[in-house]
Amino acid sequence: MEQRRGPGNGEDRQSLGERAVFPETVDVNIRQLDPIPAPRTFLKELPLTDQMCDLVLRSRQEIRDVLHGRDDRLLVIVGPCSIHDTQAAHEYAQRLAAVNERVKDRLLIVMRTYFEKPRTTVGWKGLINDPDLDGRFNIRKGMWMARKVLTDVLTMGLPTAIEWLDPITPQYLCDLICWGAIGARNTESQVHRELASGFSMPIGFKNSTDGSVKAACDSCYAASAEHHFLSINLDGKVISAETKGNPDCHIVLRGSSSGPNYDRESVAQALEDLRASKLTGPGVEGLVIDAAHGNCGKDEVREAKVLQELAGRIAQGERGILGVMFESFLVGGHQAPAPLDQLVYGQSVTDSCVPWESTEEILGTLAEAVTARRQLAG
Repeated sequence: MEQRRGPGNGEDRQSLGERAVFPETVDVNIRQLDPIPAPRTFLKELPLTDQMCDLVLRSRQEIRDVLHGRDDRLLVIVGPCSIHDTQAAHEYAQRLAAVNERVKDRLLIVMRTYFEKPRTTVGWKGLINDPDLDGRFNIRKGMWMARKVLTDVLTMGLPTAIEWLDPITPQYLCDLICWGAIGARNTESQVHRELASGFSMPIGFKNSTDGSVKAACDSCYAASAEHHFLSINLDGKVISAETKGNPDCHIVLRGSSSGPNYDRESVAQALEDLRASKLTGPGVEGLVIDAAHGNCGKDEVREAKVLQELAGRIAQGERGILGVMFESFLVGGHQAPAPLDQLVYGQSVTDSCVPWESTEEILGTLAEAVTARRQLAG
């Protein structure tokens, strides 16, 4: 018979309830519980410097200005589908920072620094979850590595972008983030709408996997309102969070299981849906188009062509396209996850990415498109 650690009768249960454990009712499917230091520990180990803080605050405001139509630059969110190799991410950031210096008058470049990956079934879930890609799931190490990547990228003068997936992760990283996304699988999630309502940076909600833009519109509206929900603070204490609402939420078109939605007609319809919704603020000014995922069928060659097409439309003065997003790394394509010493350096272990040579060319083309759009606007 199983030895129970809890009290054996009703009176004991009542008197010892606060400290007793009842193995028959809790943790039935839990193998192990590994304590992780509170967020404040990581913030002290890898702090946000004054220089980084200035960049984060300035970049968030510049992104808001683009979304509100006060800045005519094009927002470009670009980088690896997910970061699995911190050295390769560092080299990529160096290259991107050099290009940024040449085009920053026309493009507002923000580097994708994605550390969590939602899976349709199972698979590698990102640097935070399994930093060594070996199934040991050293989450404490992964969280530290994620902050290290973010501080490195900011030190190079590049703003940072992330997809928010786990509801606890933000307390560990949000001080270093300039733009955030809520993915297609979570667009209708109450938890993520509540989180977005309290974030300090602009948030892009992607259309749902079936292509519904209304779901993303509803999310932007819901996230603009105040919410009350359970969370943790920097010391790891459970709190009741009360948010003011995030006025800087917007839509990201990423295609769907039915095909792409970056064409003129789809963009025009999405803008009409936005204006017909309850949403106000930057969300109705325009949107961001993700050239990856359903818009290219996860084919990096097709993704590059989508971006070239979008550049042509921007150059012709098409309204409503405030930004683009694409997945790019040092080496094109993708490979199966494995320990680092078994991988091709600089190649994605999740979705296929556009290679660096094409990335640099695309960024130049997008910058030229903004120049042409300015000339049309007089």
